[in-house]
Amino acid sequence: MNTVGSPRYAPEWLALREDADARARAERLLGPLRDHLARGSAPDGALTVCDLGCGTGSMGRWLAARLGGPQRWFMNDRDPALLEDIAARMPQRSADGSAVEVVPQQRDITQLTAGDLEGVGLVTASALLDLLTADEVESLAAACASAGSAVLLALSVEGRVELDPYDPLDADFAAAFDAHQRRADGGRRLLGPDAVEAATAAFERNGARVFTESSPWQLGPDDRALTGQWLLGWVAAACAQDPSLEAASGEYLRRRIETCEAGGLRAVVGHRDLLALPADAAGGGPAGTASL
Repeated sequence: MNTVGSPRYAPEWLALREDADARARAERLLGPLRDHLARGSAPDGALTVCDLGCGTGSMGRWLAARLGGPQRWFMNDRDPALLEDIAARMPQRSADGSAVEVVPQQRDITQLTAGDLEGVGLVTASALLDLLTADEVESLAAACASAGSAVLLALSVEGRVELDPYDPLDADFAAAFDAHQRRADGGRRLLGPDAVEAATAAFERNGARVFTESSPWQLGPDDRALTGQWLLGWVAAACAQDPSLEAASGEYLRRRIETCEAGGLRAVVGHRDLLALPADAAGGGPAGTASL
C-alpha cells in the first residue's frame, strides 16, 4: 500500500470530495449574505464574484445556483490545467434564472490587492484559508475591506477528527497531521487549524462583522472511496511531519481501510466556514463575531 498516494489537489481528488464538500458547507451563512447583497446591488444589477483558488469550480457550482440575479464569476487559480473548460462546468443560471458569466484567470491569489477587487461584491474560496499564512490572511482582509467586498470562506480545517470505531493510534496521527498543517512551507508558515481564528481577528481589525459556522465532513458507508483516499493523505501527512509514526502506519492503514471497505468506518472531519461582511453593511452596528 502506497501511503504517499497521488497529489491531494489533482482533479480526481477534487471530484471525489465535491459531494462531501457540498453537504458540509454552512448554508445558514447564506441568509445574512443574501441580505447584505440585496442592499448593495451593482449599477447593472450583476453580482461580481472573485473565487480564489477555485480548482475545478466546486464552490461556484454550489454557490452560484443558491444566489439570485445575474452573476459574473472570476475564477482564479494558479494551475492552468484546472481552469480548462471551467466555464462549461459552472451553472449557466442563478437561483432566479439569471445568467451566470464565467471568466477564468490564472494568478497567484496571495498577491491580491484592493485594486484587483474593485467592483467585486463577493470574494469566496473553499478549502483555501488554512493554506495561507498570517500575513497573507491579513493582506486579504485589508484588500477586501478597502474594496468593500463581502467574503465567504468555506471548509477551513479546525483540527478535529473523530473516527468510529476508535483506534488507539488515532490521536497520534491527528496530532502529527495538525502539526503538518501548521508547517513551514518554502519559508511560509501555514495557519492550518488556526486559520479561522486568525482570519476572524484580521477581518474584525479591518472593520468587518464576522459570522462563523461549523461545516464538518460527515463520512459514512456511502463515502468509502473518499474516506479511503482521505485516510491515505491524512496518514501520509502525519508521517511526513513525524517519521516515528511510519513504522505503525502500514498496519494502522490496513485496519482502517479494511473497516472502511466493509462499510464500518465513520469519520467526522472538522471544518469551519467564515462570512465577513463590511461593517457599514452589516446592520450598522459594531464589528464582532457571531456563530449562527
